[in-house]
Parts: sequence; C-alpha cells; structure tokens
Amino acid sequence: MRKNKRKANELREVTMERGFAKYAQGSTLISLGNTKVICTAMVEEGVPGFLRGRGQGWLTAEYALLPYASSNRLSREREQKRGRSYEIQRLIGRTLRAVVDLNELEERTIWVDCDVLQADGGTRCASITGAFVALVDVDRWLKAKGMVKGSIIKEFLAAVSVGVSKEERLLDLSFREDSEASVDMNVAMTEGGDLVEVQVSGEGGSFSRNTFNELLDLAGEGIKKLLQLQKKALGDTEWS
Repeated sequence: MRKNKRKANELREVTMERGFAKYAQGSTLISLGNTKVICTAMVEEGVPGFLRGRGQGWLTAEYALLPYASSNRLSREREQKRGRSYEIQRLIGRTLRAVVDLNELEERTIWVDCDVLQADGGTRCASITGAFVALVDVDRWLKAKGMVKGSIIKEFLAAVSVGVSKEERLLDLSFREDSEASVDMNVAMTEGGDLVEVQVSGEGGSFSRNTFNELLDLAGEGIKKLLQLQKKALGDTEWS
C-alpha cells in the first residue's frame, strides 16, 4: 500500500497558488504532495544574440534546489550549476518552448525560474506543470498591455512521473518510491496527447516495450488530471 493509501494510478494531493510572487508577471506555487516549487515567469525586452533581427522571441529556464529543500542542507549553486540542475533547467526550457509561439512573442525573452522549496520526488515534473500556469498569466499580461496581437500559448502542457516498483506500475512517484523503482520515467505531454519529452531508464536492468507503453498510458491519465487542475487554478472560462 502506498503512503496515505494512495492507489497506483492516483496523483498525490496537488495545489497551485497563482500570484505567489508579487513582481513577476506570472507565478505559481505548486505542491505535489510534499514536493513544493515556486515557478515564476518574467518578460524582458530583447533576445540572445543568435536571435537578434529575426523578429522572434525566446524562452529560457533556470532551476535550483534551495538549501533547505531536503533533509541534508544543500550548498547554493552560486557560480556553477550542478549537473543535475543544469540538465533539468534545459528540460524545462525545451518543454515549454514546444507550446509557446515564439514569433508572436517578437523580440522578447521570457525567463522562467523554478525554485524547489521542498523535494520529495517529481520536482522536474512539478516545475513544468507549475511553470506552464505562470506562462498563461504572462500571456494574459502581454495581451492586456497590447504587446502581442494573439496568444503566445499554442496548447496546454503538463508533466508527470511514472515508474515500476515491485512489479507495480505507479503514477507520480515520491522520492522513496523513485529510489526503489526498477523503471523510472518522466513524461511531458500536450492536451492533445502529443509527447513533448520522455525520459526513461531501467534502473539496473531492462524492461519490455509493453511496459513502456503501459507507463505512457498511465502518464497520460495523470496528465489529463493535471490539465484539469491547471485550468481550475486559472479560473477562467477561456480554459474550461
């Protein structure tokens, strides 16, 4: 039995508190069980040098675990990111760019920051899911300011972890479950069911194509629930 008698295909308790950071154009405090991440999105005029003069925008992300995010204090990543943090922030940026119309953004950059307050598994998936909600608020801000003609959002997006532990297929793994898993997968998917990113590995062994497909289907179920929670948090009939 999972903690709190959670079913194999059940998410942890999810909350999304918008407007958490006063000065960001979009922000969300997302809680996925005991995992808590502040996701902010801010707009800056201008783009990196390789995009100047092309008339399109850019989105980039940063990710960090705060010192008190786990039971052992973590040192701050002041000068150089740890390899894991660098890999995750690239994942977040890549994933979000897939559902943003960079041409509509014109020559502006959106900075997405995901700061983990508390880590208990699934921080990268929580970051993507929460950051997308912050992006929708940025989209609203841009439209209200007359800075864009249409929406920069092409499609809704969320991410979730799945895995195999003791031969059982599990949705939304906690840290303990992840550490015991024989297969570990992170899936980012659009509302239309298209895959944006899949990260999967057999922990010490191989797994079948059938298991892979079962985990994808399970992730799809969880993402449908997360999309509903995103729309509820946004509280607008435009997204209902």
